[in-house]
Amino acid sequence: MKVLHVVTLHTPTNDFGGPTRVALNLSRGLRDRGVDARIATLGDGFDGPLPTEIESVPAWMYQARHVLPAFEVSGITSPALLAKARRMVMGADVVHVHLMRDLITLPFALVALQCGRPLVLQTHGMIDPTEKRVAQLVDVLGLRRVLRRADAILHLTEMERRDVEAVVEPDRLRHTRRLVNGVRLQERRPATRPGRPPTVLYLARVQARKRPEDFVSAMPAVLAKYPDARFVLAGPDTGPLADEMLAMAGRLGVADSLEYVGALGHEEVLEQLRRSDVYVLPSVVEPFAVSILEAMSVGLPVVVTKTGGLSPDVEEAGAGRVVASRPDADNGPLVSQAILELLDPAANAEASEAAWNLIRDKFSIEAVVDTLQEVYEEAVARHR
Repeated sequence: MKVLHVVTLHTPTNDFGGPTRVALNLSRGLRDRGVDARIATLGDGFDGPLPTEIESVPAWMYQARHVLPAFEVSGITSPALLAKARRMVMGADVVHVHLMRDLITLPFALVALQCGRPLVLQTHGMIDPTEKRVAQLVDVLGLRRVLRRADAILHLTEMERRDVEAVVEPDRLRHTRRLVNGVRLQERRPATRPGRPPTVLYLARVQARKRPEDFVSAMPAVLAKYPDARFVLAGPDTGPLADEMLAMAGRLGVADSLEYVGALGHEEVLEQLRRSDVYVLPSVVEPFAVSILEAMSVGLPVVVTKTGGLSPDVEEAGAGRVVASRPDADNGPLVSQAILELLDPAANAEASEAAWNLIRDKFSIEAVVDTLQEVYEEAVARHR
């Protein structure tokens, strides 16, 4: 079987985050089983020629053109890539589009319908009701059509499914199916050792909805007990927020204990996770963060909020601590208490084992690809 994955953007520092990481993980898992999975995407931020493969997955990558800068990632495209879309689609048995309201994934989905190829859509929480006039126009011009005619629509959570149904009436959707995110089970991180300074890690986009200020405001209480602790802030900065976090640490008198390392490549991400003792992501809303899965894949205990899609699994397994999410208040004390609990060596070891086992038993890429192959086979059969 030949499968074409279409995702909007790939950069050296993974600025587009989840959708690209999911597309890569699924493609690698499929290729391990002999499926010819490839990716079509835009590239940006590379020095020299664009790569022809990403993490061993063959890629048709074309330079992103920022034709509508005001719309950020939704306003980038490539006439050269779109000119090849029909040929790429015709060469695939299944077209798997990681859909958003943009100038790449939506055109590819429309081409798949036009060419009569089985079409699978995965929305990653990016398709929801909107009051924005331009987005509403996009819905009328093409988005609703591809949602109605897709052979399968994949969702992570019930909220995501309901959002899609609010854009297109449920009785017009053909087939919806839940597909969780999955990651490769990694080598376990070393156990926390007495006498070694602990490292507390935030590794995600540095943006408002992920509440990095709760991570920083937790620092004084943790440092009161572990004065040599290191706090690492990692991930692409979507604006001046990283500088604001460093300034906040200065006001709290803990600037010397905080390091901002910026965006990291995937292997650097895994290495940083293995060097850490606790992972913290205090997001207000986090449908199904791949970064949390990757932290647990190396056995790193996590601190997450109740509003996250993975939080019930973390809490049930004992893979970390789940704290309340109060977007209008300082959540630092709750986060600091959770961090302090997980820095206890016995609690850390217990949560570490639970985190690693949770990925092995429920969120391994192997289990996810099992489901995905069923989706493809059903889509092809229905299409025939």
